[in-house]
This record gives sequence, C-alpha cells and structure tokens, in this order.
Amino acid sequence: MPGDTAEHPPVLTERHGAVQVITLNRPHASNAMDAAGSYLVDRYLREAEADPQIGAIVLTGAGGRAFCAGMDLKEASERGAGHGLVPGAGFCGVTERVIAKPVIGAINGAAVAGGFEISLACDMLIAVEGALFGLPEVKRGMVAFTGGVQRLAQQLPRQTGMEIMCLGTLLTAERLHEIGVVNRVVPQDRLIDETLAFANLMLDNSWKAIAFGKELFNHAMHEPLADAIARGHADADRLMRSEDSREGIAAYAEHRAADFRKETPE
Repeated sequence: MPGDTAEHPPVLTERHGAVQVITLNRPHASNAMDAAGSYLVDRYLREAEADPQIGAIVLTGAGGRAFCAGMDLKEASERGAGHGLVPGAGFCGVTERVIAKPVIGAINGAAVAGGFEISLACDMLIAVEGALFGLPEVKRGMVAFTGGVQRLAQQLPRQTGMEIMCLGTLLTAERLHEIGVVNRVVPQDRLIDETLAFANLMLDNSWKAIAFGKELFNHAMHEPLADAIARGHADADRLMRSEDSREGIAAYAEHRAADFRKETPE
C-alpha cells in the first residue's frame, strides 16, 4: 500500500461550490494522522474558515474502512505521543477549538480515538451504515483529553459516555443516531452526495443567521439560560436589522424564495 508521497498526500482538499471538502487521505493506515497530516488538516481548515465564499466545511476520510483511527501510533512509538496536537487547536486543528463556520463530518467508516474526537467536534454528522465510533484510548493506557471526554460529557447521556470512556465500547452510527449524535445514516455509496445535499440545503438559508445562531448556540451550552437570553438580546441588532433579515421578510411577503447574500460575515 502506498505511503505519504507527493502523489499520495496525507490530506486532500477540494471545493464543491460553497462547500470545502477536506479528506483524510491515509487509507493504508486507517486514516490515522501523523503530525504532518494533522497540521495539514489544520491549515486547510483555517484557509476555508478565512474564505468568505466558503459557507460550510466537510471533513471526511478516504476509502471505505475508516474515517480516522486517531493519531498514528507507529509515529507515536518512535517520537512519543502528542506530536500531532496543534497548539491551541488540538488534533487536526479541530478538537480543541470552535470553528465559526458549520463543520459537517461525513463519516465514511470507523471513527475511533482521535477520529471520534474530531467527529464530536463537528457540528453535524452524516455517517455510513454500520460505522463504529468510540474511544479505545483506555486500552492503551491513555485518555482522550483533547476534547473527546469533554464532548462526551456535553453531548451524550452520562451512563453512555462513561461506558465509552471506561470500557472502550464501540457504538454504531445507528445507535448514535438514536440518541441524537448522528444526524443521518446513509449507504456508503451515497455519503458524499448526501452530505453535499445536506450542506447546500443549509446554505440556502442566511449565512449571517447561521453564523449568529452557531455562536449563540455555543455560548448557550455553557451559560445559565438567563445569561444566554441576555446575550441574544445584546447581539440581536446585528442580525434583526440586517440586509438579510430585510430580504427574508420581503421574500415572505412577496411569496418568493429569499435571495440572501452568499458570503460569510466578517
């Protein structure tokens, strides 16, 4: 199987209209990311985040076996663990930070260890049938400390999250869909088409409203309700009296589709 070369780079990036698709491209290693690959994902994420013509980012993996098996344990055995953690951003530049634009995980196979950490850091997940998710770090004497355990606590019922962390139990995409972690479960051959359709349906809406809503949602996860509502009122003018809100109201009154400006807010 080929390793990382100029002809087979560890990460690919491709634009589909207003959606940037970033692909982990080490199928020979179950898309485990070494330090070079992790930093390259971070670079492509930041470039997409800075491009006002990109409305959403998709993270996926090459091949049909794995989305990402976490860090490259072969490299870790030679250099020590943690070389792929981007300072202030975590594994692949995503697990320790909040990206302003919506990030959709197109989970093409097993998402374990750092791969599950990446998945939990995504805003929405489209997964293939039968994909497995979990944090087996405990079996290697480690803990998923760069966002995995923390997001388990935020997103899953306590008992389920504790089992994943303490036993290394793997859950299927179907089970995570039942408990609200995965948005859609689709056939393998439909993954990218379904994910792009999902993303484009979202991007038919106001990009400013999406950005404002995501920011407010993220704050509300950690604030008392009264504080979160006060934050909404304090920031509402920038949205409720915006060009997009005027267009949306006019479109409703005129019985037509809204023609929002397709550009991310500064």
